[in-house]
This record gives sequence, C-alpha cells and structure tokens, in this order.
Amino acid sequence: MGNEYLHLVTDAGSKLIMCWQVANSIIIGKPDFDPQIGKFRLKDGKLILEQVIELKNAAGEKLNGLPNPAGMGASCETAYDLNGQVIAPSADGIDSEGLVRASDGSFWVSDEYGPHLAHFDANGKTIERINPFGTGTGNRKIPSVFANRRANRGMEGLAITPDGKTLVGMMQSPMYNPSKAAVANSVVLRILTFDIATGATKQYAYLMDNVSLTGVSDIVAVSSTVFLTIERDGLYGGNTSNPATFKKVFKIDLSTATDISDPLNGATGKLYGGKTVEELNDMAGLTAAGIVPVTKTVVLDLLKDLPSVYPHDKAEGLALLPGNILVISNDDDFGVVDNGASGFAQKILPLTKLVDRNRLYFVKIKL
Repeated sequence: MGNEYLHLVTDAGSKLIMCWQVANSIIIGKPDFDPQIGKFRLKDGKLILEQVIELKNAAGEKLNGLPNPAGMGASCETAYDLNGQVIAPSADGIDSEGLVRASDGSFWVSDEYGPHLAHFDANGKTIERINPFGTGTGNRKIPSVFANRRANRGMEGLAITPDGKTLVGMMQSPMYNPSKAAVANSVVLRILTFDIATGATKQYAYLMDNVSLTGVSDIVAVSSTVFLTIERDGLYGGNTSNPATFKKVFKIDLSTATDISDPLNGATGKLYGGKTVEELNDMAGLTAAGIVPVTKTVVLDLLKDLPSVYPHDKAEGLALLPGNILVISNDDDFGVVDNGASGFAQKILPLTKLVDRNRLYFVKIKL
C-alpha cells in the first residue's frame, strides 16, 4: 500500500456518562479540551501524524466538548468537573463524531449534542453550523424532529456522496420520539440526507438488528445510494466473562426506501396512524404503515472474519480506500472509563490486559 492520508477526529474528550447517579449527568475530565482533527500519513504500515487541526468557532476561538445550552442542542445533560462542581454549558460545545473531508479541503463534522452538522475550513474554523434550532452560523436548519435525539446518542455517523453534493447523517440509536417510554422496544433509527447547496433534506428508516445494541457508529459512502454502516454492542471481544457478540458492518441501499420526511416539519416528525416512526418499533410496524426501510446485508463480522480476536468495545469509525479496503477504527475513550465512584479508571482491554488505544484495521471486502 502506498502513501495514503487518513483524517481522524477526536470526540468531546474524556467524559463519563453518569446517568445511573443523576439523570443525564456527565463528568468532564478536562473541561478545556478542544476537539481536533489529526491528519495522518500511512506509510510502510505506520501512521505518521503530520498535522493537528483544532476546531474553532467562526471568530477563530477554540471549540470545547461541553454540552450546549437550552435552545441549541441541550438534552438536559448537566456537566460536572472532577470535584463535583457544575460546569456551565457552552454554545461552542461539540461532541464531534462523524467526519468527512470535502474536495475543497474543508471538513464536515456531525455531533451528538445538537445534533449539529458543522462545516469547517481546512484550518478548522467554523464556516457553518446547522442544527434543528437554527442557532448556528448561517442559520440553516435540519428537521425539527432531530431535536429529540437521545442524550449521548446523536448523529454518530456522517458520510458524503462521491459527487460531493450530499451529506448523509446516521443517528446512533432510536430517538426518544415522543418519549423514552414510548420507544423502549424500538429498533428504528433515522438517516438524514442533506443537500449541501440547497439545504433540502430527506429521511429514511434504518432497522437496528436488536434492541440490546448500542446502535450504529458510522456510515461511509460507496455510491450515491449505497453505504456501509457499522453496528455494535458495547462489550469487549475476547472477554471471558461477558464477551462481545455483535459487531458487524452492513451494506445498505437507500434507493428503494420510503422518504419519511414531514412536510410540516413538526416536532415529532411525520406521524403514521398517530404514531411517530420510532413508535412503529420494527419491520412489522413499518410495513403496516406502508414504510419501506433501507435494505441491509452483512459484509463483515468483526468478531468472526478477522485473523485475530477484535478486543475493543467501540468499533466506531469507517473509511473506504481504493480497492475496497475498509478501514475500521475504535474509540478508545482516551484510555479511561468510569471507576464507579464519580471518577476515572484506566480502560483495560480484558483480552490483552493493556490500556485501550486507538487502532486501525484494514480489511478487503466484497461489495
């Protein structure tokens, strides 16, 4: 393999989801952390960091990983520091997840807070920030229904079509639409397409394999209608006591799926028999409502198709290189996890007994 460049983005930084103690609470390990994009050169089997691009707002000030204020992406998340003190929300907060690079060298990033679609120039300065509230630079919006995203389960994946004209965002989990209780058994996720030039959007239903999964962690384009997604549980491969059972890459096709957009742009989206799309729960519910979801077939099972055991819990990033070489990256959570006492402990992989680190897997697949 010759010289290839890969861009990787951090998320919001080291944080712990502490909902088991206080509803929708998080502990931020480093409140001044600024999300960044790393430009890596792949040479002779090694990744060489060539550039760090810090994400900044339109005024050139660094972004951070703090939750957003009410009215621009808050989902009742309250942030605390390691001393238990509340940290004020920030309009410049972004939990960056999906990343694509446009042909002009600029970047688009999706996040878990707004959810936001953020456009950055090649130096990381915000060009535009698009959310359901119209509070970002440029004031364009995505449909209002996306404000119902589940805390910490926003727009986890982002792709761009090969012609560079359309962004395709993937929600990680079924949204709490209209409520958490109403969708407790739902496997219906939403895919959003966004025409970069016009702002026109479409929405499609995607069926997660089962309700126990963490959801879909990324999406990458194969063509204008065909994409790859990665769907996973939250467990570690090779753990002898509670091993991972589901980490799969799927090929999906939007071409025959029903556009479930709401022409009225209501807060809960288009209703079917008085129910939201999420309340329809599964294939049976979608079929009864006349909705065709995206098609979906397995192309790679990380727990069965690799030469060695996949030891990570969070398979979260996808890139497709020439020759159908799929690159899969993990989220190492900065090497820390919840210590059970409102603090951090090292994130140790059960299989290797080593601290988790970011690792890339290169797999040739058939499409």
